[in-house]
Amino acid sequence: MTSGRAGLRLAACLLNISEGRRKDVVEKVARAAVCEDHGQEHLRATVLNIFSDYDYNRSVITIAAPVDWLDIAETLVCRVPGCSVFLFGQAHLPERQSLVQRRKQLGWFNRRAFNAATVIPDVGLSPTLRHGLTGVGASPYVMNCNVTVDTQDLATAKAIAAFIRGSSAGGLVGVQSMAFPHNGQIEIACNVESFDDHDTRWAAGDKSGYVSYSILGRTYHYVSPWLIEASIKKSARDHGVSTVGTALVGFTPEECARCAAYALTSGVREFWRVRGGVFM
Repeated sequence: MTSGRAGLRLAACLLNISEGRRKDVVEKVARAAVCEDHGQEHLRATVLNIFSDYDYNRSVITIAAPVDWLDIAETLVCRVPGCSVFLFGQAHLPERQSLVQRRKQLGWFNRRAFNAATVIPDVGLSPTLRHGLTGVGASPYVMNCNVTVDTQDLATAKAIAAFIRGSSAGGLVGVQSMAFPHNGQIEIACNVESFDDHDTRWAAGDKSGYVSYSILGRTYHYVSPWLIEASIKKSARDHGVSTVGTALVGFTPEECARCAAYALTSGVREFWRVRGGVFM
């Protein structure tokens, strides 16, 4: 993403970590994104948002920095010995396989199929129990939008998730969706990828409900949160269930660019605190 106001070419990093219950640990990880080892702040990075999920013990930390400053995989391996990294998306050359494709290759979704001893990382050492396995990828902006359905029937929720999934016939372009039990109900969790005009599904489909933005003269599109919510509501209704809430985790691309430009030009390294703490 770019910001004419700041004259910057910016990149956003959505850092997912397996910790959502110990606030001090999550904040320490976020602080490390903008500080050197001796505690001084970086001049060229900001933490825009922290979202923590207690039930699933995970957090998503949104970091923004000029695009030429990011060198995540190599830096991580150098600073944390023992790390094991796999690449996906535009970082996975020449294949450019998606996160879902790489996870399936590694047996990520099936613990019985995952064998750390057989994993050959793209960067770093073979995975260990202490350091686990880290995915690092690059893509146009990815947004997260979650809709909760009022049912405990996982099969029904999976059918709803499949209905909107971009890989399904008539699905929403750029949407990857899964169903997870959450607080006695089920959450339809959606990764919403931006895509360009070359996407054949976009060229042939209904363009209403999609939002467009430009980066360096190139136009990208993404599904609006309201269309995701409306589509899930329709499918849920067809299955005899209702929706009970929608959450946008972080920002739309435009919001992210505006907040990042403000934070970086104003010297606000922990923007998430300015916005009022840990929030969705």
